[in-house]
Amino acid sequence: MASGIEGQGDYPEDLFSLEERRQGAVVLHMFGMLYMFIALAIVCDEFFVPALTVITEKLQISDDVAGATFMAAGGSAPELFTSVIGVFISHSNVGIGTIVGSAVFNILFVIGMCALFSREILNLTWWPLFRDVSFYIMDLIMLIVFFLDNYITYVESIALLTAYSSYVLFMKFNAQVEGFVKGIMNRNQVDEIEVAPK
Repeated sequence: MASGIEGQGDYPEDLFSLEERRQGAVVLHMFGMLYMFIALAIVCDEFFVPALTVITEKLQISDDVAGATFMAAGGSAPELFTSVIGVFISHSNVGIGTIVGSAVFNILFVIGMCALFSREILNLTWWPLFRDVSFYIMDLIMLIVFFLDNYITYVESIALLTAYSSYVLFMKFNAQVEGFVKGIMNRNQVDEIEVAPK
C-alpha cells in the first residue's frame, strides 16, 4: 500500500473518494478544467497579447522575432510549470513528453487550425519555418544525446540554456541572415525574358 502512495507523488488528496468520482463527481473536475481553459484564453487575449504588443513596439522588434521569442516563451509557460510539477512534486518525467509533444502540437495542429479558420489570406514564407525547424532539430539531437544515460548533468543543462541563448541571439540578426541566405539562393536565378512579337 505504501508503494502505491509513493507512486502517486506529492499531490494533495482529492476532495472526492474514488467511489464518489465513479458516481459522477468527476464531472466537477471536468467543469474545473473547462473553467481554467476559458480563464486562460481570456487572460491571454485581454492581457498577454496586448502586453507583448507594447513590449515589441517599445523594443522595436519585428513581429516574426517577437513571435519566436516573447510569444513562444509566454506560450511555453504551461510546459515550464508542468515540468516543474513533474520533477519536484509528482517525481515523474512527464515534463519531457509535454515539451516535445507541445512542439509537435504547435507545428501541426495550431498552424493547421490557424490556416483553416483564418478570415484573410495568410502570406507565409519558407524562412521562419526553415529557421525554427533547423534549431529544433539541433536541440532535439542535443536532448537525445544528453538523455542517453537517463541523467542531465549541470554541464548539459548549461549547454541547453546556451543553445536557447544562441537562438535568441540569432533572432536579433534574423533579418540580415534571411537577406543573406535569400541573396545567395537568388544569385543565379534567371529572370524570364519576354520575346517581342515579330
